[in-house]
Amino acid sequence: MLLHFGTTRLDHIGQQELDEAYKAILTKGAQASGATKIRAVLTPLRAVLEFAAIRGWCSKPAFARPKVKQVRMQFLRPAEATALVEAAAPHVQPLVIFLIGTGARMSEALELDWKDVDLRGKRAVVWQKQDDERHIDLPPVVVRALESLEWRTGRVFRPLRSRKPRGALRGKEIGEAYHDTGRTGGGQIKTAWATACRKAGLPGHDRIWIPKGSNRQKVQFVPDLTPHCLRHTFASWHYCIHRDLLKLKEDGGWHTITMVARYAKKMPETYRADVLMWLAGDKLHAPSSAGRNVQNWCNAGFPEILSSKNKAL
Repeated sequence: MLLHFGTTRLDHIGQQELDEAYKAILTKGAQASGATKIRAVLTPLRAVLEFAAIRGWCSKPAFARPKVKQVRMQFLRPAEATALVEAAAPHVQPLVIFLIGTGARMSEALELDWKDVDLRGKRAVVWQKQDDERHIDLPPVVVRALESLEWRTGRVFRPLRSRKPRGALRGKEIGEAYHDTGRTGGGQIKTAWATACRKAGLPGHDRIWIPKGSNRQKVQFVPDLTPHCLRHTFASWHYCIHRDLLKLKEDGGWHTITMVARYAKKMPETYRADVLMWLAGDKLHAPSSAGRNVQNWCNAGFPEILSSKNKAL
């Protein structure tokens, strides 16, 4: 936002300038959701202008608030969560398990560094969008998933890139980090997520179109669920186990009881035993070998290069 507005005078920032900021700052521009516009642009801009207005540097800001579409809150039952994890690509499995088991936001997970992870103490520190640190407990299934990863420095979760490393005849390589959007958008695991949801039999629809300059029809599966639904899953499971909204608020990093009250009674108590078994790691088979599967996948294409890379890590 600072780069966009630069030296623009505060009293010259109005609705038109705000609309231009949406286009320039957000990944999806003017097509971004109302919630994203409010969180990433309107709220911080309004805070700056109100701070200035109190000191007489500009007039009090007045902006149109983007409409926020009310959507049905979706979450997974334990069996669906298992199907999703086992259908996911090996390099994505630990990330999906982490999101379900901790309730971390996608941005918090993708920015997680190994220096903030204590496997022995079963704790991790993530940074919230308000720049507040949050200490999260790691259930056994998450600890096992993290232990399966080969590297112990830098970013915990890394992408698998479809390109040949130098000297390799074929294969993929493990990147250093996912693309940083500055928390202004998502989509870092869009393709892997859609593929996993389709293979797991989760609901969605086919998007059919003809790309520009082509005569061939293209079909792409678009899942009804988004990765953020895993945060809803964590919250629904948490309340099913503890029946304590205050504890859910603290453990999940929400600011008010009102924000977590919607999760109450979403998950029937019938599933409590299944949820506990899932978090203990008794419902999954793939996670314990997820890290090795990633290595095996890559080794098939460039064993010597990957071996030297692991030594560097």
